[in-house]
Amino acid sequence: MQLPYIVSTNGLDMFPVPPRVKVCCIASEAEAALAVQMGAAAIGLVSTMPSGPGPIPEQRIRDIAATVPPGVATFLLTCETTAKPIIAQQRLCRTNTLQLVDEVEPGVHERLREALPGISIVQVIHVRDEDALRQSIAVSGVVDAILLDSGNPSLSTKILGGTGRAHDWAVSRKIRDSVDVPVFLAGGLNPENVRKAIAQVAPFGVDVCSGLRTNGKLDETKLADFMHAVRDSANREPS
Repeated sequence: MQLPYIVSTNGLDMFPVPPRVKVCCIASEAEAALAVQMGAAAIGLVSTMPSGPGPIPEQRIRDIAATVPPGVATFLLTCETTAKPIIAQQRLCRTNTLQLVDEVEPGVHERLREALPGISIVQVIHVRDEDALRQSIAVSGVVDAILLDSGNPSLSTKILGGTGRAHDWAVSRKIRDSVDVPVFLAGGLNPENVRKAIAQVAPFGVDVCSGLRTNGKLDETKLADFMHAVRDSANREPS
């Protein structure tokens, strides 16, 4: 396993750093506060989607994002595929990161960069087969990070996340090793399997939604167990 390392001030000692944790499908200020309190580096706020869990009105996204302290990333998940509506969403919601959950039209990333300076752009790649590697390499030069998920945008009603299903982590590892931008791993993660996922993929970050919920609510015990498992991954010997 090749986790990132922090080098001490004397330049001699190196300390493994666990992946960042993004808690997605945040539905309230209380859920956001709980995620931050438990150590999340980012929260995900889901706008209108064709299917899946977690969408909330854009005004609620704005309200929740405003409560998140500096240093914690706020991701706006959007299924829009053209620049104009994405720009309008971000300007209303005021998150510091855009998560594009579907393939966007050519030139959209560049238009977003021009219109929204300082806003990070994360492109989701749905890992269904080896073609995900090609897609990831193609987009890696125009985004700040890639997020690997388990949706299926080719269906008549698109599935763009929140499936609770894992994909082929071997493909995810190939992507992680082939691109020069940070890679987040999503799709079916939970407190029981996240150590294995980190060991196999060594992602920059992990992203979780349904794996931390009970009856639709963010479960504090599951969240604590997940955070412990992620932190523990940095203390384990490579497998």
